[in-house]
Amino acid sequence: MCGITGWINWQKDLTQDSTILENMTETLSERGPDASGTWISGSCALGHRRLSVIDPENGSQPMIRTAGDDRYALVYNGELYNTLELRKELESREHTFQTSCDTEVLLVSYIEWGPACLDRFNGIFAFAIWNEREQHLFMARDRLGVKPLFYAEVNGMFLFGSEPKAILAHPAIEPVVRAEGLAEIFIVGPARTPGHGVYSQLSELRPGHCLVYDHNGSHISVYWKLEAIPHEDDVDATAAKVRELLQDTLERQLVSDVPIGTLLSGGLDSSALTALAVLYNHRMGKGTLDTFSVDYVDNDKYFTANTFQPNADSPWIKRMSEHLGTKHHWIQFDTPEVVDALLPAMKARDLPGMADVDASLYLFCQEIKKEITVAVSGEAADEIFGGYPWFHREEALNAGTFPWSLASNWRADLLSPEIHDWIEPLPYIGDRYSQAVAEVPHLDGETEQQRKMRTMSYLNITRFMPTLLDRKDRMSMGVGLEVRVPFCDHRLVQYVWNIPWEIKAAGDREKGILRKALHGIVPDDVITRKKSPYPKTHNPNYLTAVKRWFLEIVDDPSSPLLPLINVKKLRELAASDEAKSNIPWFGQLMSGPQLFAYLIQVDAWLRQYKVSIR
Repeated sequence: MCGITGWINWQKDLTQDSTILENMTETLSERGPDASGTWISGSCALGHRRLSVIDPENGSQPMIRTAGDDRYALVYNGELYNTLELRKELESREHTFQTSCDTEVLLVSYIEWGPACLDRFNGIFAFAIWNEREQHLFMARDRLGVKPLFYAEVNGMFLFGSEPKAILAHPAIEPVVRAEGLAEIFIVGPARTPGHGVYSQLSELRPGHCLVYDHNGSHISVYWKLEAIPHEDDVDATAAKVRELLQDTLERQLVSDVPIGTLLSGGLDSSALTALAVLYNHRMGKGTLDTFSVDYVDNDKYFTANTFQPNADSPWIKRMSEHLGTKHHWIQFDTPEVVDALLPAMKARDLPGMADVDASLYLFCQEIKKEITVAVSGEAADEIFGGYPWFHREEALNAGTFPWSLASNWRADLLSPEIHDWIEPLPYIGDRYSQAVAEVPHLDGETEQQRKMRTMSYLNITRFMPTLLDRKDRMSMGVGLEVRVPFCDHRLVQYVWNIPWEIKAAGDREKGILRKALHGIVPDDVITRKKSPYPKTHNPNYLTAVKRWFLEIVDDPSSPLLPLINVKKLRELAASDEAKSNIPWFGQLMSGPQLFAYLIQVDAWLRQYKVSIR
């Protein structure tokens, strides 16, 4: 995995701007700690930071290749999991290769098939290819948006980067946020509307989209999206297909020239991937699999079960590690560490994020990186298979808004009256919800309930899942760790998306069809275990610490946060017992303590990024 950046400017020779390119590239050093490369030719400048995973000795970027009269330059972040198949086909078409890396295969695929190469790729990617003769840039992002890609068009220039920080390093870009960006922060956040960059000059290339930039400007097109297709398999055939797809996907993603392990929580998703990885290692004659889990000091003392987090992970992690014979690494953090990591986590995102949930993942990845370079995670299974509680509650299904943001009215009341009137938070999130629902493809003849469940699935895959993929990418790549997410294989997602709800919830259980598919791979007691999300700290010291920090901020008259929030209401909240409760602020994990931590991140973001609001 890597970080990419660059820009096009028709008005000047960019060889005079090498320092700017180096500065932009250097902002991505954590994403690619192993190597750095830049390339400038006339109107195009490209930068790359490399994390070596496949063929570490070769595959340096930007990669340059000549074909006939055309000269191509590529910067690429990602992995192609069907590299061998593509390479064989390209060799049959008389192409030759100098490396064994997927970077060269991707570039040659584009030379052979042009934009149609995207239909052949199985992987996660964000890349940009410059054609020197035709003077145009082609960019694309993977189908589910596992790898990030942002861009900006300003003053006749086109800029792009894996993260906003790379683009913000260019002197032509200002960190300006307007009303729409504030609405993203305060009513949508820590989620983000697809395509929205929050900063006024930035946009995001949406998943499944590609972009061409040339003398005629930019043109964006869709190369992949979810399609509504009749599902004709019965329950048994569906379970067998899910198992087949998941096993094939995982085995493709276990290919690596560096150490690889899995994140193991003892839940269904991570246990399944770990079990399949152990089977693969045995078959391939590889060694013992490393597994990793995260928890917090004294969580066993303070843990209280609730609907979203019904039981603790530790006994189940021990159960699975011993059952599979893995080399398990127990990683724990104390409250001060998690609080201190709030700001590095914000900088990794370039935006306020999921507060301590981000911070703990950042620290977790930092520890994992000491042992391995590539990790496999069960991210996205709940969105795809319908695991979250809101799939199963009528009030959430009928809420008329995003089910992970049911407290929008309450959140809006925490804004200052001036900001509330300016950004109109409730109409804003209402419009974003309507926009998302309008995108949903349906089948003719669907019942009202079938339409409702298809809509809920679509919202989770296209609106909630990107939030968690952003989090996973930024926190892991922020410490130079690559995390692979097999449940995001587009073949699996497309297939499961069309499974009727009565089959998807087979056995009247959340993720029922996945549970059925895993019989014989995962122990029965783990298969029937109730879903439990990524762990968060339950230590009351955490709430005490973030409240104290937040109150220090609102006591500082120079804080840029003060004009944006209803200080009186938030002071009252901090002083009340309500702050301790499970305020449904965002998703499953963000409640009272995370609200204060999020506002701490907003304040730090405004200060450190010198954000101008206008």
